[in-house]
Amino acid sequence: MKKSVKPGKIPLADLCTNIVPIIHEVSDVTNLLGLFAALQSKDDYTYRHNIAVGAISSLIGKWQGLDRQELTQLAAAAMLHDVGKIFIPQHILNKPGKLTDEEYALMKNHTVFGYELLKKTAGIHHRQALAALQHHERMDGSGYPYGLKQEEIASFSRVVSVADVFHAMTSTRAYRTPSPFYEVLFQMEKDTFGALDPAITRLFIEKIMNSLIGHSVLLTDGNEGTILMVKPHDPAHPLIQVGNRFIDRSKDGSLLIKKIL
Repeated sequence: MKKSVKPGKIPLADLCTNIVPIIHEVSDVTNLLGLFAALQSKDDYTYRHNIAVGAISSLIGKWQGLDRQELTQLAAAAMLHDVGKIFIPQHILNKPGKLTDEEYALMKNHTVFGYELLKKTAGIHHRQALAALQHHERMDGSGYPYGLKQEEIASFSRVVSVADVFHAMTSTRAYRTPSPFYEVLFQMEKDTFGALDPAITRLFIEKIMNSLIGHSVLLTDGNEGTILMVKPHDPAHPLIQVGNRFIDRSKDGSLLIKKIL
C-alpha cells in the first residue's frame, strides 16, 4: 500500500538553498576520480545515491553548457529522481536476492509514484517531475514505465539516466557488489548504441577518460601502464604505455583495464 505523502511537503526551499549549492560546489572539482571515490562512501545508499546522481548530472550539465538556472533545476531534478521509492516497502528496497515478478512490478512503479508526487508540489517544474518518471526509460524503448523512445524522453531525464546508471553500477548494493570503474564506462559505451542517449554518454565517458590521462592502470595481464591519450571518437579505448611498448585499446582488445591505480 502506498504511504500517504502530501504534495508540497517536500522541503524544496531547503533543497535549493542548502543542498543544490553543495552539488554545484562538488561538481566544480577537477579531480574527477577523487570525486567519484568520495561518492562511494559507506553511508545510507539511497541518500548517497541521490546526492551522487545530482553531482554527476550537474557535471554533465556543465559540460553541455547549461546556464546556472538550468543547472539548479537539473541538480534538484536529479536528487529527486528516486523520490517515488518512499512509497516502496523497505523489505523490497533492501532485499538481498532477486525480486519476485510481483515485487519488481511494484518497484518499477516508483517512477510513476514520484512523478505524481512532484507534479503536485509547488515550485517543481514539469521537466523535473519528468526526470522522476522517465529516468528508467531507454532510447531503444526497452525501459519503463512506458517504453518511450528517443525524443519522447525529456532532456533532463536522459541526463539523469546516464548519471543514475553510472552510480548504481559502481556502488555496493544489498543484492550485488559494485562493478569496477572502467568496466562500467566500457559497458556504458556499448549502451550508447541502444539504451542510453549516445551524445550524453559519449560526452560523459570522454570527459572522465580525459581526466585519467597520466594515471596509472592495472591491466588484466597483471602489468601496470599509464594512460597516454584518449581518442575523441573512441574514448573508452585509450592509448596505454606499458614499459617501452604502446597498447592501442581501439585496435587491441585482448587486454583490458582492470583497475585505475
